[in-house]
Amino acid sequence: SSSFLPLDPKVQRAQNRKYLQTSHLESQVTFLSLSLSRNSPLSLYHAHTNTNTDTMAASLSVSRLLLSSPSVLALSTKTSLFHTAKTLSAKPSFTSLPFKLHHRSKPLKFSTATTKSTISATIAVGDKLPESTLSYLDSDGELQTTTISDLTKNKKAILFAVPGAFTPTCSQKHLPGFVEKSKELKAKGVDTIACISVNDAFVMKAWKENLKINDEVLLLSDGNGDFTRAIGCELDLSDKPVGLGVRSRRYALLAEDGVVKVLNLEEGGAFTFSGAEDMLKAL
Repeated sequence: SSSFLPLDPKVQRAQNRKYLQTSHLESQVTFLSLSLSRNSPLSLYHAHTNTNTDTMAASLSVSRLLLSSPSVLALSTKTSLFHTAKTLSAKPSFTSLPFKLHHRSKPLKFSTATTKSTISATIAVGDKLPESTLSYLDSDGELQTTTISDLTKNKKAILFAVPGAFTPTCSQKHLPGFVEKSKELKAKGVDTIACISVNDAFVMKAWKENLKINDEVLLLSDGNGDFTRAIGCELDLSDKPVGLGVRSRRYALLAEDGVVKVLNLEEGGAFTFSGAEDMLKAL
C-alpha cells in the first residue's frame, strides 16, 4: 500500500520542524499560565484535575493562540475573573483601630486656686458656740483635752483659727500678733486667748516651741476638724499643690459666755481683718 511508502526527506523534516515549534509554544504557554495563575483559585482547580484534562486544556490554549492575533498574548491580571491573592510584603503596614468618643456628663475638675470662695459659715453673731473637744500637750508632754465650754463659760474669750501650723502668714503675722497684744487684750477684759488649727497636738506643741510662746496664747488642736465643721468654717485645700487637705478658714471671734459677739471671718486663708489689732478695735 502507498501508505507504507517512506516519506520524502524534505517533507519529513518540515513536519518535524512544525512539531517542534508547536511543542515549544505549548510549553511557553503552559509556563506563562502557571506563572500568572499560581496564586489564583484556578491553579487550585488544575492541581486536582487529571493529566488528560490538563493536556486538553493546554492544546486548546495553543490552538486559540495560533488562531488569534498577537495582542491576545498581552495577558493582564486586570481582566482576570479572579482576584489576585495578597502576598506577604517586607514593608510593614498598620491598620488604624476604631475609636469612640465618650460623652462626659460632668466637666473635668481643675484647681480652684484662683476662684474666690464665698464668705459664709454656719456660725453667726448671736449664736452659741457648739460644744467640741480640743487637745494639746502640756509642759511635760502629756496629752490633755479641753472643751469649748471650758474656754468660754462665764468668760470673755477670743478664739482665732489659722489654716495650718508653720505656714508663713500664720507663723509670721497672725499668731505673733496675738502674742504681742495679749496683755492689751486681757486688760480689756479678755480671759482666754486661744489659737485653733486643724493639726495634731504634737505639731501644735512643736510650733509653740519653735515660736517660743509661753502661756499668753493657748495653741489647741482640732485634729479631725470636728469643731471647724460644726461652725461651718472648713477650708478644702486638697486640690492645691501642697495637699493640705481640709483645714480651717482664718477667722477671729469674740465670745461672751459661749455666745458669739464678734466674728471676723476671712476669705479662705487671707489675712485682712482677723488680727489682734482688729479685735482690740472691736472691744
